[in-house]
Amino acid sequence: MNGRLLAPDFARGGMLLLIVLSNTAIFFHGVAAVEGGTSATPVADQVVRFAMIALLDVRVYPLFAFLVGYGLVRAYQARSAELGEDAARAVIRSRNRWLVVFGLAHAALLMGSEVLGDYGVIGLILCAVFLGRGERRLRAAILTGAGLLAAVLLVSAAVLAASVILPSTGAAPALEPGAQELSLNGSGTTDYLESVVTRLWGWVFLMVFANGLGVVMPTAILIGMWTARRRILEEPHRHRRLITTTAAVGVGLGLAGSLPSALAYAGVFTPASEAAEAVLFLLAWTSGLAGGLGYAALFVLAAGRLTREGRTPRPVAAVAALGKRSLSGYLAHSMVMAPVLSLWGLGLAAHLTEATAALFAFCLWLLTVVVAALMEKKGMRGPFEVLLRGLGARAVRRRTEAAR
Repeated sequence: MNGRLLAPDFARGGMLLLIVLSNTAIFFHGVAAVEGGTSATPVADQVVRFAMIALLDVRVYPLFAFLVGYGLVRAYQARSAELGEDAARAVIRSRNRWLVVFGLAHAALLMGSEVLGDYGVIGLILCAVFLGRGERRLRAAILTGAGLLAAVLLVSAAVLAASVILPSTGAAPALEPGAQELSLNGSGTTDYLESVVTRLWGWVFLMVFANGLGVVMPTAILIGMWTARRRILEEPHRHRRLITTTAAVGVGLGLAGSLPSALAYAGVFTPASEAAEAVLFLLAWTSGLAGGLGYAALFVLAAGRLTREGRTPRPVAAVAALGKRSLSGYLAHSMVMAPVLSLWGLGLAAHLTEATAALFAFCLWLLTVVVAALMEKKGMRGPFEVLLRGLGARAVRRRTEAAR
């Protein structure tokens, strides 16, 4: 791995599987809503949907955000040593601005549920306030964000426990994907230009919600920044108790927050009102940070265990190679998913089920793992990483020329 840490790259590579599973489901449901509904009658489909709600929904992107925050500080530290702090900040600012541009293009062309724009905007704000500053400010912000989420989580749990829950009627699953989820990627229309408008509206909605109202993503990025400053991933042996506790508590709390929604989908109980459904959403959303951090800790523990003998197994190295090229892998997934699954493209999603859509996502991820491993063997970097780095380097050149 050329001296790079295995754990973050391995986590990014594994994270891309979770993301492609989640995004494929959005494309699938967008088409299924138009082609005859989204109810899944086969047992395999219900099991897959239950697992997606319980284990993936609103858990994957906090994990992504955590790794974004970690990467920002690592990049800043490397650039500072090479160029100085002012130039390093200029590079990071330029990188985040270009992420917003990448996100806009990604949303317009392929996927409205993309997150590059979110991370670019959040990164611009958080880096201006926290990057290279004192750790006390960073800790205070993390505690504030975590406290707000904990308060909402506790209130939501109390309201759900006190609300009237109707017994199951044995009918179809109670909760289906919402209209906003179904329209995010414009996969249910045969008109590509119409799908562009739909995706951009969905993207703007997510940008406003995640950046204007959200607490989960910024807090996850801040925790990633703090983790990089404390060198927790670089020295996991010194922080094993923290990592193990985070894995156990994070995954457990995340599952506790999402399980009520999964059980409601399965028809075990029926929310008594729209307010009760909103509480279920809040439980899942606010516990997503804990779940995402728990997954990150699991990846770190797995990387350490799989390389205990000082050798990296080939499958692990291949997944890490994809993580090393996570931006290219993420965009490559969209380039295949969008035209293949959407009705404006080949419309394959109309012929899939929940289970086969998940199988499609896994095969797509596996293909990018193989390609990334071949690129690693040949010493080739990810094309979009090269492009983003080159665009960021322009900021340094402009700053150097202006100083002359």
